[in-house]
Amino acid sequence: MISKLDPQVDELIEGLDESVQVIVKRLRTMVFEAYPEIEEHIKWSKPSYSKEGLVCYMQTAKSHVNFGFYRGTELEDRNNILEGDGKKMRHVQIHKMDDIDEEKLKFLIWDAVDLNRK
Repeated sequence: MISKLDPQVDELIEGLDESVQVIVKRLRTMVFEAYPEIEEHIKWSKPSYSKEGLVCYMQTAKSHVNFGFYRGTELEDRNNILEGDGKKMRHVQIHKMDDIDEEKLKFLIWDAVDLNRK
C-alpha cells in the first residue's frame, strides 16, 4: 500500500479535468510502483517526487501532462523519449493513457534515483 501520499496532491488532482486526472492518477501509481519509498509533495505548484534528492514531477496542462525529470539532461535516455531544451530538466508529454509506457518511464525513474545516490 502506498503510505506517503500527500493530501495536497489529492486536492490538486481533484481540481483537474477528468481527461488529465486519469493520466495523473496512473502516473502517480506508477511512480510508487517503481519506488514504494519515494516521497511525494507539491513543489513549484506541481506534484513532485524525491528520493535522496529531486527525481520527477508532473506538470499538468489543459489537455496533457508533462512527466518530467529534474536532472533529465543527465539521464541515459535509452529509448529517446525525453523532450525539452532546458539546462537540466526533460519531460515526456502525455496526451492519453496509451502514451504512458510504464516500462520506459520506470527505467528513467530508477536512473534518476541512481543519479541522486552518486
